[in-house]
Amino acid sequence: MTLEDLIIKILEDEVVPAMGCTEPVAVALACAKAKELLDFDEINNIEVFVSPNIYKNGLAVGIPKTDEVGLHIAAALGLMGGKSKNDLRVLEEINKEDVGAAKDFLKSGKLSLEIEDTKEKIYIGVNLFTNKGKAKVIIQGKHNRFIYLEKEGEVILDTKEENIEAKDYSKILYNFKIRDIINEIEKISYEKISFMLDGLEMNEKIAHIGLSKESGMGVGFNLQRNIEKGILGDDLMNHAMVLTAAASDARMSGVNLPVMSSNGSGNNGLTVILPILAYIKKIQVDDEKIARALAMSHIINSYIKHYIGRLSALCGCGVAAGTGASVGIAWLMGASKDQIDGTIKNMLANTSGMICDGAKVGCALKLATSASAAIQSALLAIGNNIVPSQNGIVAETAEETIENLGTLSDMGMNIADEVILRVMRKMQRKFEEKRDSKKEEEYVKKANIIA
Repeated sequence: MTLEDLIIKILEDEVVPAMGCTEPVAVALACAKAKELLDFDEINNIEVFVSPNIYKNGLAVGIPKTDEVGLHIAAALGLMGGKSKNDLRVLEEINKEDVGAAKDFLKSGKLSLEIEDTKEKIYIGVNLFTNKGKAKVIIQGKHNRFIYLEKEGEVILDTKEENIEAKDYSKILYNFKIRDIINEIEKISYEKISFMLDGLEMNEKIAHIGLSKESGMGVGFNLQRNIEKGILGDDLMNHAMVLTAAASDARMSGVNLPVMSSNGSGNNGLTVILPILAYIKKIQVDDEKIARALAMSHIINSYIKHYIGRLSALCGCGVAAGTGASVGIAWLMGASKDQIDGTIKNMLANTSGMICDGAKVGCALKLATSASAAIQSALLAIGNNIVPSQNGIVAETAEETIENLGTLSDMGMNIADEVILRVMRKMQRKFEEKRDSKKEEEYVKKANIIA
């Protein structure tokens, strides 16, 4: 496979539309597939097991077409009305009846969801028990990669014992220097990468939703209001922050619109694309250059996430997607290959300490920070203001710096991931106790009124 073919294949596989946050969506996808394997009249119960990282990223995020958050409602929706043929848009055709049925199903107590004891970052196992038999589904490695399917005792698919990592062609890419990848993207015919523009239109649409009304934390909405008041300047950096944060505000609150994801993450897709949109809103650029810059942004995101993992204790938007956007913007500004190398060093020197504490409305703040840093890093590199080697994890080359970041993520942050999850679960239990106590108080009050 040539380098050009490899780049195109990765872009086709990793840059895909997703409806809702990809962790709960992946859970919905697994449940939908389990349902479709069987012909039944009644569900006895369903067991869902997820990796710690899936749990962390799905705990507090809004689910499209509902007013609820979390993995339980996502699983129930996948079971009631999801269609696995739609892949990461599995919930796209959900209607009000499906939402009602999902809520009723949760009340029945037939759905259990537990954290699986696994080192896999992405793992979802589903056991569905019905009056007509049992189905088992496992997703692992990628949010939409089925590795095991079983129907009424008959194994339909089983790749559990296969070395998926060894068969992953995309790993070849990470043996190339980044400057060689950039050179190749510059040469690819426009027709082969013009589909990159689809994501630009899709993600701009959800950003405008976040700016039209306050949703989520209202980060983008509020920043835009302050630009209009003259408190903030209407410059490139602030415009990038506004667009990227507004899109995350809308998406994390469960707005019913798809986004173009990148490397399995919708928020990564927003961060990869929208700072570049901010740049071309300020400076006119033809479609061919835009497509190439977007391709670079997605590929650099994928390159870095190869080292830190698809799900990590590090914020993928901050350290990977934002770096991709920064490279795309630097290239549009006319950066040399050495300056693009420097752009990556600047970004990772800046954002490498940003943790991931799950998907939630507060992610809009991190996306705003990442978008701002992307512009800053590109501008500094263009001026040859580049963090020198041996400054912390920054090495002689961008590739070595990324490898150092990977070591930090793999060896240094695993315990941090466990602690983050422990803290989040503790807060979740407190919230549930407080909610249940409030419900009990309301019940007693109503009972006293009736009496």
